[in-house]
Amino acid sequence: YMTTLESLHERISRCEKCLLCETRKNAVPGKGNKNAEIMFIGEAPGRNEDLNGEPFVGSAGKKLNHALENAGLNRNMVYITNIVKCRPPENREPNQEEREQCRKYLEDEFALIKPKIICLLGATAYKTILNGSEISKNHGKLVNKDGRNYFITFHPAAIIYNQKLTDDFQNDIKKIVDILKNS
Repeated sequence: YMTTLESLHERISRCEKCLLCETRKNAVPGKGNKNAEIMFIGEAPGRNEDLNGEPFVGSAGKKLNHALENAGLNRNMVYITNIVKCRPPENREPNQEEREQCRKYLEDEFALIKPKIICLLGATAYKTILNGSEISKNHGKLVNKDGRNYFITFHPAAIIYNQKLTDDFQNDIKKIVDILKNS
């Protein structure tokens, strides 16, 4: 059966499939343009996201916003979500079970948004979706899998800890725009 974005968000907000529901304040469904050509997928909500029920609203979100603006985009043009929709305690990496329980939500988001490019932000998204590793060697690459185009880049939080990645990250986001222009 096909769902709407609103009903999907409603299901996510009530989800109790894994133990993360016990420690969250808010589930964090994806947010953005329902006709977006680019979908961004991060790892999991952090503290600010858990409080606000919205993805990428903390310092990593500011880095993402800056890179989007730098590439001539803004948040209203894209769709932003995470591998898991609830904050793991202490911001630990989501475990295998948590990722699997949330996978259907991601599949529904793909089906509803139909993005031309899915940008994987960081190692957890890259590993979960493409079983990839070594993001520093593979960032900036476009990978086609199961009829979908995935673009690999760093998580914006990585830039907070390693300023040297700023240019790479911003150039990667610009590269997505170039790929779309030339497709």
